[in-house]
Amino acid sequence: MSVRFVIDALDFVRKAGKRHGKIQLADLERVQDFLHENSGAVDYWINGAIGQDNKPYLFLQVKGEIYLCCQRCLGRLPYALEIQTSLLLVETEAELVRADEDESVDALLAVSDMDVQDLVEEEIILSLAISTRHREGECDIYNSKRYKAAENTDSESPFAALKALKKV
Repeated sequence: MSVRFVIDALDFVRKAGKRHGKIQLADLERVQDFLHENSGAVDYWINGAIGQDNKPYLFLQVKGEIYLCCQRCLGRLPYALEIQTSLLLVETEAELVRADEDESVDALLAVSDMDVQDLVEEEIILSLAISTRHREGECDIYNSKRYKAAENTDSESPFAALKALKKV
């Protein structure tokens, strides 16, 4: 397990903090359910800054290639992570509710012990499709010998016996 990077979000912004790191996929517990394999790592960059609207923001970028589990064939699905997001930091729950009403901005409650790995993991999960799968015709089930053999077989349908009974 790698060393976790924890920040005081508002202090990180005030100091114009910058951090680059690498997180092993095996360390991202909540992402495991989506992965076909958990080898490899993702790179992240996080910057704190005051935005043009004079409000505190965290700018997060995550890159890497992960291998998801296709929901159609359960095979390996390469997926390139290219996440860039800006997160408005708010200090109270009331501000968070107001910020969430504006769909053009993503807001986050500023805490003094923000775990960057948890933040990266959350952004990865949010970036994934609800049902990840290969494009039509690209799944392993369409390319497997077993599928092609079953498709090309001239054997009688299992329902042929029922059809014969219907005629009686």
